Amino acid sequence: MKNMVYIQSGGPTSVINSSLYGAIKEAKKHPDKIGHIYGSQHGVEGLIDDHLIDLSLEDDEQIELLLQTPGSILGTTRRKLPSDIHSVEYMKIIETIKKHNIGYVFINGGNDSMDTCNKLSKLVKELGIEDVVVIGVPKTIDNDLACTDHSLGFPSAAKFVMNSVNAFSVDAACFKKGKVHVVEIMGRTAGWLTASVDLLPEETRPHLIYIPEMKFDLEQFLVDVKRVYQEKGFALVAISEGLQFERDMSNVRVDGFGHVQLGGAALELTRIIESRLDLPTRAIEFSIVQRAFPAMVSLVDRNEAIETGKRAVQAALKGITGKMIIFNRVSNNPYKINYELAPLDKVANAVSHVTPEMIVDNTRMSDKFRDYLRPLVEGEVKLVYKNGIAPVAKLKRLKVE
Repeated sequence: MKNMVYIQSGGPTSVINSSLYGAIKEAKKHPDKIGHIYGSQHGVEGLIDDHLIDLSLEDDEQIELLLQTPGSILGTTRRKLPSDIHSVEYMKIIETIKKHNIGYVFINGGNDSMDTCNKLSKLVKELGIEDVVVIGVPKTIDNDLACTDHSLGFPSAAKFVMNSVNAFSVDAACFKKGKVHVVEIMGRTAGWLTASVDLLPEETRPHLIYIPEMKFDLEQFLVDVKRVYQEKGFALVAISEGLQFERDMSNVRVDGFGHVQLGGAALELTRIIESRLDLPTRAIEFSIVQRAFPAMVSLVDRNEAIETGKRAVQAALKGITGKMIIFNRVSNNPYKINYELAPLDKVANAVSHVTPEMIVDNTRMSDKFRDYLRPLVEGEVKLVYKNGIAPVAKLKRLKVE
């Protein structure tokens, strides 16, 4: 009998703990094959530092609350492991795996996390440790994971963005002469999340939409903003945080994977608008709340997150390794997907972009995009409240010695 360890990595989502919930529930159905269910504290660092907690000893009530707990309950990291899989960090990981008799390793994350998952899978294979399997569980609100129809966390983040902009648009239109509102939405190199506002009805949909997949012309942007403002008396613009235009990026922070810390694009554009067009502006940045708002979770997203956690355990018990769970869409109406597996080396560091046929122009997306997104944001979740507050899981975090 082997133990399992579950790792959460990268940026959290509002359903990342739902995948963990599904994995725990499935693992408990196989006491003859899986002993302890461990959680690695702060991503892969928990394996490096031998800092694991025993999730098998957590109260059932707290496990249920994982379904409405945003963020990474186990802690996360953006630590990039060396390209040399024989470095000291990897050897420490192997020591921890052997020390705690771990046979099943699950890494829940996005592009960079799948890179870590792929490296660990290759190392285990190279060392001939045949009784250890490594499985990837997809997650990223950016929806830019390769090989899969969509990524867990994206539908719920899109639902938050859509409803927030829907409400904000009504407020922005209240004044006879309003402002140019620039809403900055997460998305480093892919504009899936920003494009989600296209599902809004015409009266609340942003007048202009800019995603990284579009070529951005600052001069034309100013022309379009001025035109909209003159016609409407205000303007609502949605942009991705990764929008490329000339601005000072010399003082930004860079993470372990070489990604610059984004943010501030909306603020910079409003400064340019005020300077060049002499129009009143407001910059709105949703920041991390868009990825961690449990009250706006898509029911489809939660259910698929739970099922993915279960499927990951089932695959591991069959001895499958070096793969990530993916979704293959069979139909839009009725919405149906098949759960399949893709090799980690096909997923790691690859990026899925909004395709050209999904884009009409800087005011609209196409029917193909709308047909793609609509079923993903369907259904609402019902949260448990206490004194007006939705409680989140509080784990005992009993350290594994």
